Amino acid sequence: MAATTTAPDEAYRIDHEPYYLRTGDEITLFEAAFHAGLPVMLKGPTGCGKTRFVEHMAFRLQRPLITVACHEDLFASDLIGRYLLKNDETIWIDGPLTRAVRMGAICYLDEIVEARKDTTVVIHPLTDNRRLLSIDKKGEILQAHPAFMMVISYNPGYQSVLKDLKQSTRQRFVSLQFDYPPAEKEAAIVSREGEIALDTALKLVTLAAKIRNIREQGLTEGASTRLLIYAARLIGQGILPAQACRSAICLPLTDDARLQETMEDLIEDIF
Repeated sequence: MAATTTAPDEAYRIDHEPYYLRTGDEITLFEAAFHAGLPVMLKGPTGCGKTRFVEHMAFRLQRPLITVACHEDLFASDLIGRYLLKNDETIWIDGPLTRAVRMGAICYLDEIVEARKDTTVVIHPLTDNRRLLSIDKKGEILQAHPAFMMVISYNPGYQSVLKDLKQSTRQRFVSLQFDYPPAEKEAAIVSREGEIALDTALKLVTLAAKIRNIREQGLTEGASTRLLIYAARLIGQGILPAQACRSAICLPLTDDARLQETMEDLIEDIF
């Protein structure tokens, strides 16, 4: 049986500093958690900058980053690893979680509530004072590298009876609350990332604020900063602002004709 294969940590290092605009004490708290060996949970709406923040912190702390986009078909073996047949021999392939534990990377489980509940249990021994990963198929128990860090994220707005984070998991993490940035900072982000003039970015942010205020009318989620950047990039390619907003913001948010009409009115008012 062949030896375990591992990937070099250089493959998971971020070479260039990701742009991130601090909005509070999140950087200080994350760094403190890292140095204290504590896992971190990021809570906030879709597209508000949680993933970019983790990338920024990985660069800032000079640690490899391994990201897993969680989904309902994510099994424990997808995180830990499995035996595969290759060239007539059976070899063990580490999963992303095992690689992170070995190399001392930041392991980021994005939208953790989307994963199967029996899958998330495997992270429990890594998120307390044990810092252990059990690889049952190999009969191996790994002690996490001193620099290993577990980070998870989820959107509280999508919580339900079927998709919620169990208390046994939640209470293992230090939590950071994220939201859309204040208007001036959000406009600066949209201007920079969308490569458009600040005054146009401010109009997009104004539109987003109005859309977020109509959530009580049935809109599941407000316009995210990510969608504003998409609209900005379309505008930068010569698309008229109103059309860019329809395609990048309004249509992705809902199929409801009444809500679409409401957002169309908001676009006309601003642009």
